[in-house]
Amino acid sequence: MLTRDIPSSAEPLPMIGVGTYRGFDVAPGDPAYQALPEVLSELFKAGGTVVDSSPMYGRAEQTTGELLAIHRPRSPAFLATKVWTRGAQAGIAQMEASFRLLQTDRIDLMQIHNLLDWKAHLPTLRQWKEQGRIRYIGITHYTPSAYDEVEAVIKAEPLDFLQINYALDDRAVESRLLPLCRDRGVAVICNRPFGGGELLGRLRGKPLPGWAGEVQASSWAQLALKFLIAHPAVTCAIPGTGNPKYMKENATAAQGPLLTDAQRQQLIALVG
Repeated sequence: MLTRDIPSSAEPLPMIGVGTYRGFDVAPGDPAYQALPEVLSELFKAGGTVVDSSPMYGRAEQTTGELLAIHRPRSPAFLATKVWTRGAQAGIAQMEASFRLLQTDRIDLMQIHNLLDWKAHLPTLRQWKEQGRIRYIGITHYTPSAYDEVEAVIKAEPLDFLQINYALDDRAVESRLLPLCRDRGVAVICNRPFGGGELLGRLRGKPLPGWAGEVQASSWAQLALKFLIAHPAVTCAIPGTGNPKYMKENATAAQGPLLTDAQRQQLIALVG
């Protein structure tokens, strides 16, 4: 799998991971739960490592912890999760719960979700980073009306990561946030990489561009992911799935050549 360096450390990060929203919010005994070990195996087999979760995703953190604890050989996961509550002490309690549920003593990336009470949480994150409990600090958001605040925080605070929605049909971050992250040395994780869910439906049935084979893409999902990771500011995309077939397809998008600017522009024209 292709990698891109995390700017703050130069650590290479595989460019496709998995998001656990919905797909991992299941319990043992549920048929959907039985497919999840293979989802992770397909990710790791392809060379991916990033597994992104959150306390807001129901049982997803606990499920992730359970599956990684039994994974053999030892899981190479780059674990990312979030804090989303008000007050420093409430944030500490929520993050301690994440450590327990994920069954780990170190979380690779802790993110302040939607910037909720970020000034209260950031000192804890910085302290825990110094102590080695977390390796990277980030923020997330998904609402364009908050992009001005996101921009201000990135300019004011040294951060390692921004997780933000970016898709072929949702490109609002291209004008200011992506260039800013590149200038400030902030890694970018793309969530909702298939937009609001309608993108693939709109493309389904249309013929793939004639050059798709040249970039080793055999589906619109792969082209949509290739569109994202070709942007020089993007570090990783995290499509969510609980289906091993889709995980394998998604992971394969980070193989082969990156799209050229001309190919990216052709995809933009196709979605209007």
